[in-house]
Amino acid sequence: MTTPRRRTRALRAGLVLAVASAAGGGIPGAALAADEEGTSLTVYSSADPAGFDPQQFVQMQRQGWDTSWVASVPGFGVVKEVRKVPVAAGVHDLSFTDVAQFIDPTTVSFSDLTDPRTAVLEQNFQFDLVSPSKLVEKYVDREITHETLKDGQVVASVKGKVLSANQGMVVLQAPDGIRFLSAMDPGIRLPSLPEGLLTKPTLVWKLSAEQAGDHKVRTTYQTNGMTWRADYNVVLSGDDTKADISAWVSLLNLSGASFKDTKLKLVAGDVQRIRAEPEWGVERELRDAKAEGGASHGFEEKSFFEYHLYTLPRKTDVLQNSTQQITLFPAATGVDVEKLLVYYGAAESLHWNFGSPQTDRDLRPSGNPKLDVYVRFRNEKANRMGMPLPKGKVRVYKQDDADGTLEFVGEDLIDHTPRDEKVLVKLGQAFDVVGERTQTDFQSNRGRKEMTETFRITLRNHKDAAQKVLVKENLYRWHGWEITAKSDEFTKIDSRTIHFDVTVPPHGEKQVTYTVRYTW
Repeated sequence: MTTPRRRTRALRAGLVLAVASAAGGGIPGAALAADEEGTSLTVYSSADPAGFDPQQFVQMQRQGWDTSWVASVPGFGVVKEVRKVPVAAGVHDLSFTDVAQFIDPTTVSFSDLTDPRTAVLEQNFQFDLVSPSKLVEKYVDREITHETLKDGQVVASVKGKVLSANQGMVVLQAPDGIRFLSAMDPGIRLPSLPEGLLTKPTLVWKLSAEQAGDHKVRTTYQTNGMTWRADYNVVLSGDDTKADISAWVSLLNLSGASFKDTKLKLVAGDVQRIRAEPEWGVERELRDAKAEGGASHGFEEKSFFEYHLYTLPRKTDVLQNSTQQITLFPAATGVDVEKLLVYYGAAESLHWNFGSPQTDRDLRPSGNPKLDVYVRFRNEKANRMGMPLPKGKVRVYKQDDADGTLEFVGEDLIDHTPRDEKVLVKLGQAFDVVGERTQTDFQSNRGRKEMTETFRITLRNHKDAAQKVLVKENLYRWHGWEITAKSDEFTKIDSRTIHFDVTVPPHGEKQVTYTVRYTW
């Protein structure tokens, strides 16, 4: 059984890389050719497109929050790099700089491609990076100088011993008494850079090698602070029967490293990953709290294990502390779409599976006058689409013929959608088409174990054009039912749901009536 501190989390809408195990452990992955120098990056994500906002993390980084919040970025990256390094014969240390600041050291793997006999004896990640507070901490019980500045000029100078340095404050024993200074005070002067501090995160391996010389080595590791999401733009035609559809990947990199001229991969699917429980304080604060990269064509897609792999067919720069947008696939023009009005007249959901017949006449009265507006299309090649669509947010626009501008008409979320499946996007609620649902008769005979119920659904259209409407009805009182009278043909959707497809004339109304008999 898992515990609250270490539980298995399914990374929904995640971007995953299924990888094979390599010698030395870690998280290796398919990236570059075995001996091709350079980097390859695969980004994983558990970002919820409904609420994920990359800017909240960008602001935290700019404001200098404690770096523990990076673990709450909904995703991570897998970095694969091949580089040529000097290797000495015997036992010695090899250092790698320019690695991500938020690397997970337990995921690092190392392979010598030139001489597989090279063995890794130890592996260390050194991350004690230079910062104002760390610099001063190294001078506890040592003497530093503090200068008083005015208009950029030194007007006074005093030497003192650092008594303590924590929480961003420095306690200085000066000749005139105790002084309290900010670790960020520009007047603090240090004699030199203390030993043991680094300007860049560094991986250090203790190697045992038999062959000296320049070797090609491959490293792989995971890093926090990276994620991505998919965004779709749909532009409807004037008659709502065609649409132009484009898709973007929004990539966020706060890993503390830049990846220049790198091969970028994304994989869409749901993957299970074991994650440590985040600190409550960080999680709570997160709840409270564009560089263009497009090209003429987007990612190339293929099936990969139980997921879908998206590979950018060119190399790109993924810079640290940045967001960027990259075309997911070329814009599809002239896609056949259908505008759909749906009327569900019940006051609340009535599709519950009750454990016994419900004979109360007033169970869940009618009351909803609104019709929901949807746009749907089939994601298939015959319809100029046909690429598996990662989970994301769909924004829909329509052109105003008066001035040719695009106006926003609604947005919705879609889940991972395979090719050849329908995509249904809810835009909002209709203004000029309204509905009314009335229970016109109800009879119950418990002795005969039956009841009948009759409804009248009235749809009124105040538009100049006829409107197609799908009327959804739930037969919620009991699972044994039959329609004994109806004004229009219906389609049985499941054991408790029927649909009427009707057309409402312009500036007119349409009535749908039916009687259902329940027996038990």
